[in-house]
Amino acid sequence: MEQKKLLCMIQQVGFYLVDLSLYLDTHPDCKDALERLNYLSVKLKALRKEYVSNYGPLTNFGLEPAECWDQWVSEPWPWEREAN
Repeated sequence: MEQKKLLCMIQQVGFYLVDLSLYLDTHPDCKDALERLNYLSVKLKALRKEYVSNYGPLTNFGLEPAECWDQWVSEPWPWEREAN
């Protein structure tokens, strides 16, 4: 998948997960929301794994190991656009 499209999907699914988490704070017995949260959590993990394997780390710590520190800083940051 194209890098920009993949990053956009990661952001969208992440936002949806935050929204579902907030909803579940006030509706803890909603099984549909919990099922959706679990489904999207697995999807987000797969999307992040695909991104990291194709384009490098999304963060500078914690989720995936980097080959070297330069790998993180030598590429454009995930939010940088071609116009900048």
